[in-house]
Amino acid sequence: MSATQRTGAATRRTGPPFWMAVPALAFFGLFALVPLIGVVVLSFMSWDGLGTPAWAGLDSWRATLADPVTRQAMWLTAVFVVGSFLIQAPVSLLLGVFMAGRHRYRALLSVLYFLPLLFSSAAIGITFKALLDPNFGLSRAFGTQLLARNWLGSPDLALYTVMFVVGWAFIPFHSLLYQAGVRQIPAALYEAATLDGAGRVKQFFYVTLPQLRYTIVTSSTLMLVGSLTYFDLVFVLTAGGPGNATRILPLDMYLRGFRSYEMGQASAIAVILVAVGLTLSLVLNRVSGAGRMESQQAGL
Repeated sequence: MSATQRTGAATRRTGPPFWMAVPALAFFGLFALVPLIGVVVLSFMSWDGLGTPAWAGLDSWRATLADPVTRQAMWLTAVFVVGSFLIQAPVSLLLGVFMAGRHRYRALLSVLYFLPLLFSSAAIGITFKALLDPNFGLSRAFGTQLLARNWLGSPDLALYTVMFVVGWAFIPFHSLLYQAGVRQIPAALYEAATLDGAGRVKQFFYVTLPQLRYTIVTSSTLMLVGSLTYFDLVFVLTAGGPGNATRILPLDMYLRGFRSYEMGQASAIAVILVAVGLTLSLVLNRVSGAGRMESQQAGL
């Protein structure tokens, strides 16, 4: 073996030098770690956003965790995360598998399904707020009493209505992930399943789903962790109301920091959201084995 070949083999074994990752690490540290550390420190402070922060120690955390509004926000956030996942996961998976077909009409429908991705959250919130208005929205347009309910003004319906709107806005993104994943599945697997007598339903459960394992992990992580950060759409739709029926933690953090001027408690809520998000992500990766991802495609 020549010296050039030995050098190339050694490079492949050891990987690229560490200094090549320094720019990315510096960027991540400057714009992610430093602000996060600042928020953690601020969570132990008492600050109204204008004066000089004063050290409060654990008092800020005690006040945050003892506040009944924040406790209710934690419960609403848990319901919101689970409910949003149960709405988005199956619908986006089925839509993604459907849109992966090569038929022309499916391509046309795919364009229609992806339209929500082009709209801003503010535009979606304003539109649905008008459509769901019991006085001049869809109920007046179609003249049906079923739609005449106060969807966003009822404490019993508001949270579930927000879940529906959030699902409508973000299902296209996850459908796109599944569509790309399905189109990467080798056709040979479906041909073999057809020769074995498997119909469409069996092919879906025994070929498509196993091959989409890591796509499902990625999509589920984005859904669950992303549900912890929804703010703009909820704020435009209900602003946390009626009462505190839709005041989930991200909204509670904003209202506590920029309405009540309690920056220390708002920072404590931010730390809670980061901790829960990281925990969910790590648990999903550990349980699913996504940390040991390998190609599942035949012949690759």
